[in-house]
Amino acid sequence: MTPPDRPVRADAARNRALLLAAAEEEFAERGPSASVADIARRAGVAKGTVFRHFPTKEDLIAAIVSEHIAVLAAAARRLADSPDPGAALLEFLTIAADQRQRHDLTFLQSASDGDPRVTEVRDALHANLETLVDRARTSGAIRADITEADVFLMMCAPIHIVENLPAPAPLLWQRYLAIIFDGLRPDGAHPLPQPAPAAP
Repeated sequence: MTPPDRPVRADAARNRALLLAAAEEEFAERGPSASVADIARRAGVAKGTVFRHFPTKEDLIAAIVSEHIAVLAAAARRLADSPDPGAALLEFLTIAADQRQRHDLTFLQSASDGDPRVTEVRDALHANLETLVDRARTSGAIRADITEADVFLMMCAPIHIVENLPAPAPLLWQRYLAIIFDGLRPDGAHPLPQPAPAAP
């Protein structure tokens, strides 16, 4: 027999998903001035529903950022056992760049800096990405002096490159990801002029 609270939980989960999507769109359009009332209106729920899920705007921002980072952390974890470590790392970077193209979280990430919920999921991403980079390095798919911090900092680079164009083709970023990944390969590599930075 279906527990009586299951429909309630399903409604709550659906409302939460609607709120996160609506909030992300509202923040993308209005930046930090986006109001809870506008977010509720876009989501098609009452303003009180927003506060039941997210007591403050900061909670809402942290939830948006955490969910997107969690997707990347899960992807890195899923790819960790791939039989081809180099292809696994390239697939992860493709997922990360595609996410960045579809969801520009620049303002939201800045606004959520230091939030412990975001820090926790970002730490998980770093740990899972470290595994991917270690395996790619050990297999010889990437050069021996590449670190997890290097790869983490390059995740969004293909998108940042094409943003310099007024109207880039939707998939042009893939060209620059291929160039970047070729730079990670050991073939023809020259010594890097500076040491790797600490993990961001």
